[in-house]
Order: sequence, then structure tokens, then C-alpha cells
Amino acid sequence: MIECNIAISACGTSQGPWGLYWVVPVPTGALKWDNGGKLVTIEMHDVPVIDQPKWPAHGAEATLARMSFKMIFAATDKAVNYDDKAKRFRVTGFLATCRMEARVAVPSIGFVWKSDLIDKCPPAEFAVIGDEVNGKYYDEAGAK
Repeated sequence: MIECNIAISACGTSQGPWGLYWVVPVPTGALKWDNGGKLVTIEMHDVPVIDQPKWPAHGAEATLARMSFKMIFAATDKAVNYDDKAKRFRVTGFLATCRMEARVAVPSIGFVWKSDLIDKCPPAEFAVIGDEVNGKYYDEAGAK
């Protein structure tokens, strides 16, 4: 399971920034590692997601939607280590940039949105390619 927490902008439009959050299992073939693990591409099509504009409000209405996306992460040479013992959370790896293109459709309301092509949007300036441990696994993994 790969968890993405990404804020994407509607590049080339006047729509302004949109925040997306989703958790999606990545099927075989959708995740490709290149350049010794320093370049990662995730590409998925027609993924079922939930549109929930009023989230995190309690009882926010949820509508079925579909999303297709391609993300390219490119690691830099700058190593990072985020370790919060109080929250039992650690990430080790390398800073990276991320570029993304996406298409989202909410059929029940006739809404479709498509970003500019991946090469037309500037990369996000913060991403990490690395390993993460949390919760009970934090203690099992030990300090690094």
C-alpha cells in the first residue's frame, strides 16, 4: 500500500490550489524504479476514489469519483532523517522533487478536471524517496 498526501495546483488555470489526499493500493506494473532507486514513476488509470469536498467535517457527503494520474519522483543527493520519538514516526531517505498530472471525474455531477501535462507543471519542491516506520513498527525497527 502506498500512501500519498499531495497538494496539487491547477496549473495554467485560474482555479487556484486544490488539496487531494488518497490511499491507494498500487498494482504490479504501476510502480517503476529507475536510476538505482533515485527515479520513481507511479502511473494508474481509472482508480475509484471518493470526492468529499466538505472533509474533514463530521458527516461530510461522499461521492464516488474516478482518478487517473502519473507522478514522477526524482531524488536529490541530499539525505534526510526525520525522527520523532514522541510520535513514533521516522522517515529516512533523500529529498526529491515530484511532478504530477491527473484527471478526476465525478460522474454523478458531471464534473471532470484535467491538469496540464506533466512537463508543463513545475515540480513540487518537497518529496522524499525513502523508508518510513511508525506506530508499533517504530520500536521494532529500532533507531537508525
